[in-house]
Amino acid sequence: MRAALGRGGVTTEKREGDGGTPAGIFPLRKVFYRPDRLAAPETALVCGPIAPDSGWSDDPADPAYNQPVTLPHAMRHERLWREDGLYDLVVPLGYNDDPPVPGLGSAIFLHCAHPDYRSTEGCVAVARADLLELLRVCGPETRMEIRL
Repeated sequence: MRAALGRGGVTTEKREGDGGTPAGIFPLRKVFYRPDRLAAPETALVCGPIAPDSGWSDDPADPAYNQPVTLPHAMRHERLWREDGLYDLVVPLGYNDDPPVPGLGSAIFLHCAHPDYRSTEGCVAVARADLLELLRVCGPETRMEIRL
């Protein structure tokens, strides 16, 4: 399926804010969905709704770096409840999260693509319909491979 990747290309030397998509093999941690726009997707992955106060820390100085946070949040973060629909379905990849190392990159998601498939800030994005279809065959053992 067609996908958009980070504006910095695929990299083996990922750093916070570089726009690169990290190369490697990553587990799919959980599916978050926006319940006012769609029902929980059919998947064997753990699934949960986001809310207007859902966020994700992308601040290397934050003790909650590369983890979900509740907004308002004093440190730099991404808002998961977005008007553009890109995070109506969002799957955090198991990149730099066990444990997170400050500065090596955060918030690497599989999420819905912009209609024109413009590049991401480092995530992998596919059409919403494709993501729903993909999630139907995903489970806890599923891995995403991102190659150079």
